Amino acid sequence: MGKLKKIFTNVRIIILLVFLLFSLVAINPNIMPEGVAIRGIEKNTVAAEAMDSPKANILPRSREIILSVNNQQVNSEEEYYSIIDDFGPNRTIRIKTSKGSYTLVTREMFETIYLNETEQVKITEELFNQTTNETTNVTRYETRQKSEQRSLGVEPLGIVVYPVPTNNIRKGLDLQGGTRVLLEPEKQVNLEDLDLIIQNIKQRVNVYGLSDVIVRAVKDFSGKNFILVEVSGANDEEVKDLISSQGKFEAKINNETVFVGGKDIKYVCRSAECSGIARQGGCAPSTAGGWQCEFAFSITLDPEAAQRQADATKDLDVYTDENGQSYLESQIELYLDDELVDQLNIGADLKGRAVTDIQISGGGAGETQQEAISDALQSMKRLQTIMITGSLPVKLDIVKVDSISPMLGEEFIDNALLIGLLAILAVVVVVSIRYKRFTIAIPMAITMLSEVFILLGVASLIGWNLDLAAIAGIIIAVGTGVDHQIVITDETLGRKRNVELGWKEKLKKAFFIITAAYLTTLVAMVPLMFAGAGLLKGFAITTIIGVSIGVIITRPAFGSMIQILLKKH
Repeated sequence: MGKLKKIFTNVRIIILLVFLLFSLVAINPNIMPEGVAIRGIEKNTVAAEAMDSPKANILPRSREIILSVNNQQVNSEEEYYSIIDDFGPNRTIRIKTSKGSYTLVTREMFETIYLNETEQVKITEELFNQTTNETTNVTRYETRQKSEQRSLGVEPLGIVVYPVPTNNIRKGLDLQGGTRVLLEPEKQVNLEDLDLIIQNIKQRVNVYGLSDVIVRAVKDFSGKNFILVEVSGANDEEVKDLISSQGKFEAKINNETVFVGGKDIKYVCRSAECSGIARQGGCAPSTAGGWQCEFAFSITLDPEAAQRQADATKDLDVYTDENGQSYLESQIELYLDDELVDQLNIGADLKGRAVTDIQISGGGAGETQQEAISDALQSMKRLQTIMITGSLPVKLDIVKVDSISPMLGEEFIDNALLIGLLAILAVVVVVSIRYKRFTIAIPMAITMLSEVFILLGVASLIGWNLDLAAIAGIIIAVGTGVDHQIVITDETLGRKRNVELGWKEKLKKAFFIITAAYLTTLVAMVPLMFAGAGLLKGFAITTIIGVSIGVIITRPAFGSMIQILLKKH
């Protein structure tokens, strides 16, 4: 009983317990899940009009959960789809979720079929005669092909669901299925252009309502740049079409297109000289509380686009806001792939003027001035990105596409858990036979399990995806941990060469060996972060985090356990 008290009052063991508790909070296990989770909302559907698509890379346990449809409880994908498939057109559907309730109305889809017949259509137009100041009616006929509409059934709701996550551990594509695309720029690009391409792809997938998306730059050993895109829950054709499509940016005034991205925008300033927080009246306290900051950046239009803007603004009225700033009554509406993404005020000085160099402004808000500045700069970067959309600095070639079935991932997880438990059991048996002391095997098993649990907690906290490479890193980290624990055990059992040393000296000698092995592992893992165009990055980072947790947290705690359990005095 005295040894048990010493164990739970030891500083190193208390630190281990604290990290285990934090890991439990980060993983946030859900033992009895209910409903189905919303993976995404398809654009231009019934659901898109009432519901917001999940944000990219949201925590799994923070996702919106569908609990019932028309008061029918939903606990699986099959139940959800069987319920909604029974609804006909013009039916009201009430969906209750973990974040609220929504009312949707189903719609019928039609297909237009053109027949091999023609008909004459009578058209009457009113024309104004400027000479006589009279309006006359003119009748003409047009020949058109006959058509009819055929019903295609009920339009899909547009809600994509999947089983409710039982924890915050993010599964990579290898474990939950999806598509991985490796893109290579047609020619070498600088870091600024590479960042622009990545922001462009992220903006595009966000507009299309996809979640669980990872877009990042990777390199191979030769220094060649690649872009890795991973999308969970989407097939390879969807992702390929989305990434390879041109993308369309339009700016409209009163529903009239005045300029489009790539074609009409010749330059978007992203340097500090002509973009950033506005120099005059940049930040000020808000009347509603907090702070507001205004950003501004300049763009250069094609002369023809500038003239279209002049024609669209020449008849607009001017108004003055509460801060004394003068703007035109209509805003510029920004569309990306026909989706409205932002609206901007037009300065009064641009009314009816064909100006090629214009300034775009907007704002951000926050509780503090620093938060407002950060929000404004993020909004500015987002606008700059979508204005250049469609005019990427370099063409992207699809190098590799991997489409992974979720069934393989589920099978792998089950097998990995089984083999992991058998491996731990084997270690316990072998160690017990080797040292003939069961009191050594139990702390070793506890330490191994603790390392895995804390590593999963850290992965949940930082949003790291658990894929096959990461699982291999966990195996390496735990295997290295077993080696280190055996070193600690051998050094502290008082073999002939160190039998005269005290417990403190024995542990110090053991940790000198462990530290040297730890540093060797770090040096070996760093190059692997760039191997295979970054596809081994998960393995390298997981291994580094795992061995670091072991050396800093779990192995010192194991040394203390062994010292308390084996020390006779």
